[in-house]
Amino acid sequence: MGPMTLPALVGALVPLEGGHYESPGVKDFRYFCADNPEVTSGHALAGCTFGVDWMNKPFWQAVIGAALVIVLWLIASRNLKKVPGKGQFFAEYVYSFIRNGVARDILGPEYRRYLPYLLGLFSFLLVNNWFGETFLFMLPTFSNIGYAWALAIMSWLIYIGAGIHRHGFGHYMKMQLVPAGVPVYLLPVIIPLEFLSNFITRPLTLGLRLFANMFAGHLVVLVFVAGGAFLLTYESNLFYNVSGAVSLLFSFAILFLELFIGALQAYIFTVLTAQYVHSSLAEAH
Repeated sequence: MGPMTLPALVGALVPLEGGHYESPGVKDFRYFCADNPEVTSGHALAGCTFGVDWMNKPFWQAVIGAALVIVLWLIASRNLKKVPGKGQFFAEYVYSFIRNGVARDILGPEYRRYLPYLLGLFSFLLVNNWFGETFLFMLPTFSNIGYAWALAIMSWLIYIGAGIHRHGFGHYMKMQLVPAGVPVYLLPVIIPLEFLSNFITRPLTLGLRLFANMFAGHLVVLVFVAGGAFLLTYESNLFYNVSGAVSLLFSFAILFLELFIGALQAYIFTVLTAQYVHSSLAEAH
């Protein structure tokens, strides 16, 4: 038998629709109260607390993540030994990684003032990103864009506040909006562009980058798991069954890849925050 044409391949997949398979999508990331009129069967997940829509699974993951970060660092800072055990060694490694590789290298001598925020930020991001690969959670908190932008706004307030504290409001705004050496006649064009770049685009892209990677990665895992499980049990069709088994096996590889991506996105978000703080503190724009 020759290779299948596109119409033949599409025709071969038609029975899947008859098997009531519904591919994962945006609906699987929505959480509403069960009595919310927006909820329709199969198109949203019921989930809230005390009848409040925003007190849903991502909200409680953020709360649990914050509590875990606080508790773990409190434990790590107690009973320190000259010869560290495994737990102390890991905590010191993470601390040194952020202190030396991010805060000190990017911010220079003033890094100590911003180190607690950068360390807490990285830890909080890492824990919540890894929730997507953790039993009982299986959802990265920042696949909900509201939480990603909330963290981006917090970093925005930090680096804007750092610049104003260092230079004063007027001088800081001049530094950010009026690049040195720009002719006066170009300022009506340059000032709006600089405002968009430094005050609008930065937090938007910071949050959007985190959200997009977490959302897309988790959606890929859902596609391979849900599709693989369906094909594995579809009408004893050997071709579909084997494809489903391969899909499920491949989903574990994607799951481990997502662990790496979660750590990478936590690092990138932290590095960019440190760079934005450094740009606010710098004398020259």
